[in-house]
Amino acid sequence: MKDSELLMRVSLDTAVMAEKPVVRGTRLSVERVLNLVAHGMASTEILNEYDGLEPEDIQACLLFASKSLQCNDFMPLVTEPE
Repeated sequence: MKDSELLMRVSLDTAVMAEKPVVRGTRLSVERVLNLVAHGMASTEILNEYDGLEPEDIQACLLFASKSLQCNDFMPLVTEPE
């Protein structure tokens, strides 16, 4: 699936979730999906937890985050001691 097709699965509606990006047609925020992945939840577990969610939706969230960071300088929250 092309990037543009994946990114169409993410939407931003001012009336939904306080303008946070969400998986299209849901109230499930991209932030929530990324947090679940970051804390070790497997894609299959996420899909089982949220009815109607598809594997491509998880991919879309990851791609959205990647594209969002692409245009910004990333500053780590904690610096390593020298």
